[in-house]
Amino acid sequence: MNKIVATLILAATLHGCASREPMPAQDTEAPVLTPRASTYYDLLALPRPKGRVVVAVYGFRDQTGQYKPNPASSFSTSVTQGAASMLVDALQASGWFMVLEREGLQNILTERKIIRASQNKPNIPANIQEDLPSLHAANLLLEGGITAFDSNVRTGGVGARYLGISLAQEYRVDQVSVSLRAVDVRTGQVLGNVMTSKTIYSVGRNAGVFKFIEFEKLLEAEAGYTLNEPAQLCVLSAIESAVAHLVAQGLERRLWQLADDEPGFSSLSKYSSSLRNQAP
Repeated sequence: MNKIVATLILAATLHGCASREPMPAQDTEAPVLTPRASTYYDLLALPRPKGRVVVAVYGFRDQTGQYKPNPASSFSTSVTQGAASMLVDALQASGWFMVLEREGLQNILTERKIIRASQNKPNIPANIQEDLPSLHAANLLLEGGITAFDSNVRTGGVGARYLGISLAQEYRVDQVSVSLRAVDVRTGQVLGNVMTSKTIYSVGRNAGVFKFIEFEKLLEAEAGYTLNEPAQLCVLSAIESAVAHLVAQGLERRLWQLADDEPGFSSLSKYSSSLRNQAP
């Protein structure tokens, strides 16, 4: 009898620890800011530049051609389609770049046309009475995209079963890669290019009991859970790392300079050293 009670307690404990009941809508967590990885705080800790570089980002496309496997969806892509917005956010966070809006350029031009047309009418609002200044031109064009998404780079697991009680764990590692290059608008020359990769880790754990507790009385219970690292956060982290590497590469190639009162770029040491390790 003690064995039966112990088995029931084990099954209940495993179920309580490993499963999570869906919560009603009124009990869900409130929206929060997107969690950020260490790469974001590396961008915030970058030394100050002598002057910010004016850049334009027209797009940062998904170049993988990968779709989620069936039966999940045959039309949903494996990686986010909003990588350009992520790149703009990373450039702004670094403090090294002045980013010009180019993805929604047509909307800006349309709005400026509306303002000019309104200025020719009487009783115009005060906010559109002044002459429109010219749009800024960029010095650098940032190009690139998400170049690869490799699923099942590594898979594995471990499990054990004893007297009808089983425990198991499985894991899978995917990988996403991005490429970022800086192009001189005047000459079209590629001044810098970096490629970064980030792993996406998924793990699943489950436990079960399959045991006869009495004659013709079978106890069967199973519980488990999975944890999947969000792919979009991994793409964001890879883009942030690419921006930091691009800043370090530009300093090494003297494309831009630190502020006069900055003692050095120790905060970029790990990025500059990794660039040297990748050099042929």
